[in-house]
Amino acid sequence: MQQPWLQQVFFLIVRCSPFFEEAFYILPLMVIIGSLTTFFAASTALVQTDLKRVIAYSTCSQLGYMITACGLSAYHASIFHLSNHAFFKALLFLTAGSIIHALGNEQDMRKMGGIINFVPFSYCMVLIGSLALMGFPFLSGYYSKDVILEIAYAKFSVSGHFAFWLGSLSALFTSFYSIRLVFLTFLGEVNLTKNAVRNIHDAPLLMALPMALLSIPSIFIGYISRDFFVGLGTPFWGNSLNYFSVDYDLYLSAEFLPFYIKIIPILFSTSGTVLSIVYYQYFLSSFNILKTNRVLYNVYNFLNKKWYIDKLYTELIIQHILSSGYSFSYKAIDRGFLEVFGPTGLSSSLQEFTNQLDSLQTGLPYNYIRSIVFFGLYTVFVLIIVQFNLPLEMALLILIFETSQK
Repeated sequence: MQQPWLQQVFFLIVRCSPFFEEAFYILPLMVIIGSLTTFFAASTALVQTDLKRVIAYSTCSQLGYMITACGLSAYHASIFHLSNHAFFKALLFLTAGSIIHALGNEQDMRKMGGIINFVPFSYCMVLIGSLALMGFPFLSGYYSKDVILEIAYAKFSVSGHFAFWLGSLSALFTSFYSIRLVFLTFLGEVNLTKNAVRNIHDAPLLMALPMALLSIPSIFIGYISRDFFVGLGTPFWGNSLNYFSVDYDLYLSAEFLPFYIKIIPILFSTSGTVLSIVYYQYFLSSFNILKTNRVLYNVYNFLNKKWYIDKLYTELIIQHILSSGYSFSYKAIDRGFLEVFGPTGLSSSLQEFTNQLDSLQTGLPYNYIRSIVFFGLYTVFVLIIVQFNLPLEMALLILIFETSQK
C-alpha cells in the first residue's frame, strides 16, 4: 500500500502535465529516471529476506513504471497502473500482516516455510496478489504494465526503447522475487520455531474479509476498466487532466505493434517465474556457491546492500550535515552564543557572582578590617577626583602619597 504523500506527489505530476509537456528535455529524463528506479527496486528485492521489505521494494518498482509513463506523455496509462496497483498491493500488504500476525511477529522469510497447510487462505491471497503484480495474463497488472511497455516501444525513441527493455527485464525480476516470496514463505522447508508452530493460525474473519474483497479487483479490475482509462476516445477523464493533446497515434501504434514485440514482456515475466520455481525447487542447495564464487558473492552483496545507495547517501550527505550541524549550530550557537548570553549563561554568571560575594563573609576580623580599609581608600580616591576635578594620574599620586604618610 503506497504512502499517501507518494500518491499526492505522483498525482501532482499528472495534474501539472502541461508544465512537463512544455519542458521538452524533462520528459526523456523522467523516462530514464523512472526506468532506472524500476530496475533498481526490482533487482534489490531479489535478495531481500524481510517479507514486508520485498513488497515495499516492489511498490517502488511499480512507481518507476508510473513515472516512466508520465515521461512518455501517457498520463492515462500511468493513472491506470496506479489504480490497478492499489488493489493488488494493498492485498499483498494486508496478507503480509496476516502472516506476520500468524507467526508471532516473525518477518524473516528464512524463518518461515511449509505453512501452506496452516494458512491456506493467506496463501491464496498472496498468490493472487503476486500473480497480479507479475503481470500474469488477464489479471489486473497485466493490462496496465504491458500497455506502458508497449507505449514505450511505440515511442520509437532512444529513451522509449531504453524504458521498454529495462522494464521488461524488471518484469523478469518481479516474477522471480514474487515466486521466491511464495516459495520461501509457504512451500519451502519448514524453518519455524516451536512457539510459532504452536500458535500459528490463519487470518480471522475481520482480517480475511478485506483481503477477500481486494482479491476480486486484483483479478478483474484491469479487464473491466482498461477501455475507460486508456481506450481511444474514452470520455472517462473529462476535465480531470489538464493535458489532453496526447498524440493518440502513440496509442494506436502501441495497439498494433507486431506480436513478437507485444509478447516480449510476457516472455520475460514467464522466464522469471520458471527460473524461480526451478531454482528454489531443485537447486536451492547450490546457494552455497556464493560463498566460494567471488563474482557471485560480490553481485549478491551489491544487491543486498541496495546498490550501496544508503552508504553513499550517509557518507556524502548525512555525515557532512551532521558534522556541520555539530560544529556550527551546536558548538558555536547552542553551546556557544546561547550558552553565554542566553538564560543559562546569565544564570551561571549570577550564580558565580553570588558565590564570590558569599566568599567575602568569612567571619575573620582581619578580613573585615582589610575590606573596610580598601573601601575607605576607594571612597577617598573618588572624593578627590570629584572635589578637585583632577586627572586620574594626579589623583593616584596624591592617594599614594597620603597613604605612605599615614
